[in-house]
Amino acid sequence: MSERRAALSAIIPKPDEKRTQKLLGQEETAIKLQGKACLITGGTRGLGAAAARDMAAHGADVALVGRFMEEEATALHDQITALGRRCVLITADMGKPEDATRCVGEAAEALGRLDVLVHSAGGAVPGSLLDVTPEAWYAAFDVHVHALFHLCRAAVPRIKPQGEGAIILISSAAGVRGVLNAAAYGVVKGTLIQFTRILARELADSNIRVNCVAPGVIRTRFQDYLTPEQVKNNIENRIPLHREGRPEDVAQVITLLAENEFMTGETVVIDGGLTMRIA
Repeated sequence: MSERRAALSAIIPKPDEKRTQKLLGQEETAIKLQGKACLITGGTRGLGAAAARDMAAHGADVALVGRFMEEEATALHDQITALGRRCVLITADMGKPEDATRCVGEAAEALGRLDVLVHSAGGAVPGSLLDVTPEAWYAAFDVHVHALFHLCRAAVPRIKPQGEGAIILISSAAGVRGVLNAAAYGVVKGTLIQFTRILARELADSNIRVNCVAPGVIRTRFQDYLTPEQVKNNIENRIPLHREGRPEDVAQVITLLAENEFMTGETVVIDGGLTMRIA
């Protein structure tokens, strides 16, 4: 029987997988990052910096936007160029519409194209409904939500000619569940989740996929305000996996969403099980 099987396999040609995929309408359409150009707001520190390193390691050239270009931005630039990838540093304030629009143009001009937009700029906005100031409330929308509007209006016409692309938004576990003393922050992060669905539906015909990540407690500068007692409580009682996340945990998912060809309109929660629990 084995001799007959061997003889048949020698006679019958192996299927042409690429031809089969073409006939079935399943040609490879994934946007692999090798040689692609990625713009990352908030890209000089924290989650944005981790995403920049991971995407560069996957072959992408990156443009990193930050309000200030400190030593860590220069160090990150050197790390990325050491990988053989191009890295452009752009100073811009995402709270200003003209800066959001300008940084897209500068990135596309410097890198020669634009394939991926990651909106990671943002920050904490403490305060309950009666405590948060109107100025802080409006500023939160400026940086997290209104900036995205201007970024996408500038980026989408530059991504469309590539025939494929990806936009990834950074929300938060605070945008998935209710939290205390962070009214503005929770609302803007929740808004990004709906913004993801709206953009994904609108841009699907252009093969531009839009997804979102919602990190939980990730060990970055953002968590420095926590007391040792709060950290201990998070690890022992709130996070089922009993540890804080790392920026690299989030960066890996951002890269996945940039490359995966069949995910759009989704929010991926990365929080060690924090928001899935009821007890």
